[in-house]
Amino acid sequence: MKKIQLFLLILVSVTSFAQNDAKQISQYNLENKVAIQGYDPVGYFNQKKAIKGKKEISVSYQGVIYKFSSVENKEAFLKNPTKYEPQYGGWCAYALGSSNEKVEINPETFKIIDGKLYLFYNAFFNNTLKSWNKDETNLKDQADSNWKKIYK
Repeated sequence: MKKIQLFLLILVSVTSFAQNDAKQISQYNLENKVAIQGYDPVGYFNQKKAIKGKKEISVSYQGVIYKFSSVENKEAFLKNPTKYEPQYGGWCAYALGSSNEKVEINPETFKIIDGKLYLFYNAFFNNTLKSWNKDETNLKDQADSNWKKIYK
């Protein structure tokens, strides 16, 4: 009987993790399962800039591939992945807050707010970080609410 219970527990756990991975892959801003267009998520925090990651220094976390510029950054990520993951699945924070749209980002346009990484669209004379800064509190509240609805 205990073996059957253990088997069922393992089966439920594996199914739950697989569903979570699939949810992230379907809702996150990814290219070939790679987050942040291959930029190092830890670099935004530790080096205070956007740094391109390397294919040979990468890790898969919940089905999403993160690339790193150094082994030290990879190790920091592995200790606390949720600290370094971009908010809103890596979509433009401003677009999610202002119009509830998933919009691509420029990985070099970012802001750290309360220890979290927010990314923004920046192309064709439209830097959404500037617009975000004008009404950050309201836009962040709305983006948080919109993301909860998208990522149920």
